[in-house]
Formats: sequence, C-alpha cells, structure tokens
Amino acid sequence: METPHSTTDRPSKGRRRAIALAATAGLLSLTLGTTTSAAAPQVADPDGSSKVEKLTKEIKSLEKSYGGNLEQLRDARLDAKNALEKVRDLRADLNRARALVAEMAASQYMNNGMDPSVQVLGEEDPSNLLDSATLASHVTQNQAARVKQIQSLVTRQDQARTEAQTKIKKLEGDIKETSQRKEQVKKLLKKYKPESPMVGNGGMTSRMVKVRDEIEAELGPFITIGCTRPGDPQDHGSGRACDFMESSAGNMPSAARMAHGDQVAAYAIKHADRLGIKYVIWRQRIYDMRSPGWKTMSNRGSITQNHMDHNHISVF
Repeated sequence: METPHSTTDRPSKGRRRAIALAATAGLLSLTLGTTTSAAAPQVADPDGSSKVEKLTKEIKSLEKSYGGNLEQLRDARLDAKNALEKVRDLRADLNRARALVAEMAASQYMNNGMDPSVQVLGEEDPSNLLDSATLASHVTQNQAARVKQIQSLVTRQDQARTEAQTKIKKLEGDIKETSQRKEQVKKLLKKYKPESPMVGNGGMTSRMVKVRDEIEAELGPFITIGCTRPGDPQDHGSGRACDFMESSAGNMPSAARMAHGDQVAAYAIKHADRLGIKYVIWRQRIYDMRSPGWKTMSNRGSITQNHMDHNHISVF
C-alpha cells in the first residue's frame, strides 16, 4: 500500500524543475519588488525607444523647414538614446542574474529540498569532506552574492529608467520650444541664408541688380549667378542680363535642381511686369513678355548653350 510520502506521488524530475523555476521567479518577484518577464504587463513602449524614434522624426522635420541641422536637438536626442542603452544593458544583466539564482533554487528543490551545499557535505567518502565543505561554502556565498547583485541591479535599473525618462522629457520640451520659434527662425534664415557666388557684378543696370537680388533672396542660393560679360553683344554685355545656374561644368542639373529652375522661371514670369523683365530663357525655350508664352528654341549644341542648366533673365 502506498503512503502519502511514496515516491510515486512525487512529480517527475522535469516537472519538479519547471515548478521550481516558476516558484523561484515568483519568489524573486515578491522579495525584490519586481515583475518577471512572464508576469509583466504588456507595455507597448517599456523603455521609451518608440518615443525617441518619433521625436527623431520631428527633429528631421524641423531641420528641413529650418534649412539646416539643429545641433542642440541632436545633442539632446543623443543623450536620450544613450540613457536608453544603459537601461537595456542593465536589464540584460538583471535577467542573467535572475536566471542563475533560479537555476540554483531549482537545483535545491530537485534534490528533495536539500541545499546543494548540504548534499555535498553528505559525501560518503571522508577524504572528500574538506573539498566538499569548501565547495558548499562557495555555493552558499555565491547564491547570496547573486541575490544581492539582483537587488543592486534593480535599483540601478530604476535609476537609469528615471534618468532616461527625464532626458526624453527634456528632448520633448526642446522640440516644442524650437517649434514655437519656427516662424522667427525662418525669417532669420531667409535674411542670412547662404549667398550665391557672384560673377560679373560690375556695370549692371539698377533694374538688373534689383531682379538679381530679389530672385536670390526668394529662391537662392544658386550654384552661381553670372551677370555682366564685357564684349558680349547681347544683354550680358550691357549689364541687363544674369544667368542663374542650377549646375556647373556643363552638367545636367539633378531632378531637384531642374524643379528649382522651373520655380525660378515661373517666379520671373509672374513678377515680370513689376520688375521690368524682358524675357526668360530656360530648357531650350524662351518666354518673351512682348509675345507671352513659351516658344521652343533651336538646338545650339550643348547643355549650357541650350539653357538646360540655367535660367537666363534679361530686363528692359
């Protein structure tokens, strides 16, 4: 007849191991005031990584509208990312330490509840007693040290998480403040934006100077703006024309620069009456204000001569 303590009532070795690991995880949770990964609630963004990614996109959007890198925001984002890395590293250390202590406790349970150190001391061979005692002491001390390490890691991880949240909050504040100054900064950037290299500035008429300066202010900078060319029999020679270059060395402009050239031509045509513009040549076409509408020009043999890389604007 089987007794309540019969070995047939004991769980299998594998079952005991699973029970021990689960029980130890729960014990660590209660003892250290933390939750295990299995019992932890599902959080969409536990460490703030998604929020930092969202803020990074906002920075890029601001940089695009501001026309340059916002170094202060980049530094704040780097601080936040470094703080999150610290949180993740500490979490990995914590998980490894918890796993090791759980293994130790599971081993104890699987040995009929006997601490591994006690079991070692039960060696039948007396000659092994000294070594066994040393090992037992080491196992006990090691387990205690690991538990203490977990307690330290939990504290450090909480501190790191708080630090990361503070840095993310600061980044959010910096972005908000920068966004509120957007219009003011845009005006400054427009006023002090990079200038186009100028060629042939002498001998220009006051009207051509006004056209050049306005188009430069509204749509610049350009690769180069070339105006007066002494000896030219046309408007460049008389100081009444400028070339607004979209590329250099006779190369075709990029798609973005071609689109920019289209904007320049459209702007010149729209404001021709106010500015006194006579005609615009762009992409082997001419728009003469005295006979409105784009008209195709003959092939002159090169990208530059066909005005594929620049707007030529002449004034009366």
